[in-house]
Amino acid sequence: MSLPLPAVLVVDDEKNMRLSLKTVLTDEGHSVRAVESAEDALTVLGQEDFLMVITDARLGGMSGYELIGKVHARWPALPILMITAYATPKLAVEAIKAGAFDYLAKPFAPEELLHAVARCAERHRLLHQNANLRARANETYQLEQIVGDSSVMRELRQMVQTVAPTDARVLILGESGTGKELVAGALHCLSNRRNASYVRINCAAIPEQLLESELFGHEKGSFTGALKQKAGRVEEADGGSIFLDEIADMSRPLQAKLLRFLEDGTFTRVGGTQELRVDVRFIAATNRDIIEAIRQNEFREDLFHRLNVVQFRLAPLRQRNQDVLLLAEHFLKHFGRTIKKPARSFSRGAQQKLLSHHWPGNVRELRNVIERALILETSNEVHSGSLPDFQIETGLRKAAAPKAIGLESLDQMMETFERELITAVLEEHHFSLTKSAERLKLSRHALRYRMQRLNINTGSDTEEETASPPGKDDAP
Repeated sequence: MSLPLPAVLVVDDEKNMRLSLKTVLTDEGHSVRAVESAEDALTVLGQEDFLMVITDARLGGMSGYELIGKVHARWPALPILMITAYATPKLAVEAIKAGAFDYLAKPFAPEELLHAVARCAERHRLLHQNANLRARANETYQLEQIVGDSSVMRELRQMVQTVAPTDARVLILGESGTGKELVAGALHCLSNRRNASYVRINCAAIPEQLLESELFGHEKGSFTGALKQKAGRVEEADGGSIFLDEIADMSRPLQAKLLRFLEDGTFTRVGGTQELRVDVRFIAATNRDIIEAIRQNEFREDLFHRLNVVQFRLAPLRQRNQDVLLLAEHFLKHFGRTIKKPARSFSRGAQQKLLSHHWPGNVRELRNVIERALILETSNEVHSGSLPDFQIETGLRKAAAPKAIGLESLDQMMETFERELITAVLEEHHFSLTKSAERLKLSRHALRYRMQRLNINTGSDTEEETASPPGKDDAP
């Protein structure tokens, strides 16, 4: 379906003329609101959106010319068509000067009226398309922005390229800050729907009682404050894609309505009875443990299966430590252009500090750290002193033992737990390999071996060590 047009406002003090105009327009498929005075017109204009205003020149009370002047002053983009039985060139000029876009003399053929309304309808559609194009011009979702040279990131980019051209529903899972919105945007921009609307809604950022209205729209008077009909975001996304972030925070009653929408693309506005249909590509994401949410009866299992046609699981930054410096260089170039600072590289100490941090906030945290460093740095190289000490951030480290959530194998969960445990001990002992090895009751060689296997990189080792072959107790 195309986005519905707003109603046409007809202003005429003659009842028969109002009815006649309303019949002509409704037969052509337009919604019409008719009032008998300019004063009534100004009242409803303050409460509802309209495609255009059609007004008679002579009205009881305020004249049509005065109405045009007031409407043009308050709503300069709203088209106004004047009709009158007393047409003269002078009055036509006066109407155009007052702000009318056109002028019809009575009697006129219905086709003349419909032609004028069609021009306004086409103008409305073009303005809406223009707004969408301007919004998309500011979006820079490209595959190249999914930065990383680790195997998981290469596989992710390949999967995005494979899935994007299809209309398959996508569920993106991952911790906060791992780039779920970036993947969703790339899926849309690489799809066949890229020239249509891309609508994003954060389910956690909108109050529960308003989310349904935001998603599906509402009818006038459906709840307190609903002063006019409002189209939902799914209508805005018709022909394009809609991305629902933090979908696991959606209430169960709304989940049921969303499930019905996903079945056949039909929905009704809040307070409405008319069944509407749209064609949208659906992408959802959450940073919650979705299986645990289902077990706690907070998320519908049938909705999970409906969404889970293609699943993306984004790895946290601590599991792809080799990408840290690559991402840091990427953000350094990005902020270097906007902040206009001279720093072009990282010192050895800064690299070591970046590599040794656990990154509980993932890529978003790294982005903020690089922006801060570039603001503070005065030389051509980012030094460790411009980076935070990470004391507070380290306290946010995911310290709890991993739960079996049904998405990873036992080996994967054991590897994750071992990586997080070793990283925690290293941070606790300020990355001293000797003290960390003593705490873990391992030799230094055994600890180094495990760190290499788990891809834990703390940069250059500042401790002196005597090279010696590992003994029996150095076995990993």
